[in-house]
Amino acid sequence: MFSQFLQDALFAAIAAIGFASISNPPKRAYLYCAIIAAIGHSSRFLLMSPQLLDLHIVLSSTIAAFIVGILAVLFSPIAKTPAETCLFPSLLPMIPGMYAYRAFGSLAMCLYNNGEDRFSHYFYLFANNGLTCLFILLGMVIGATIPIFMFKKISFQATR
Repeated sequence: MFSQFLQDALFAAIAAIGFASISNPPKRAYLYCAIIAAIGHSSRFLLMSPQLLDLHIVLSSTIAAFIVGILAVLFSPIAKTPAETCLFPSLLPMIPGMYAYRAFGSLAMCLYNNGEDRFSHYFYLFANNGLTCLFILLGMVIGATIPIFMFKKISFQATR
């Protein structure tokens, strides 16, 4: 399990650096984005782990996004960048891409099949994956923005 934990953290850090490079932040912010993403994504991994807490992906993503938000606010004065510069690239590796992919694939199959049984099955898959994706994203937005408002003085001092 420890090797999976380290692998999860490493790949999240690499993805965060890639996402950060798209928005062209200062070079000093890349390291903080990688560290925050590694901690956030691996904390979600640990929260979802059956050996530990075995939480649902929605709750785990919300808690991990809250951790990412706190770290982004705390590291922003050190990186001398706004908290959002480190926050957004660090959250992007946690986007539920497989749930969105399965939801739209199920929607296409739902429209393709005419029988009521198969239509209902694919509609169930569409609703299940789509709602899971939606609530993960909603939890991540709420979890990540709460620290910015909680620590308003810290989060806005980097922009002054």
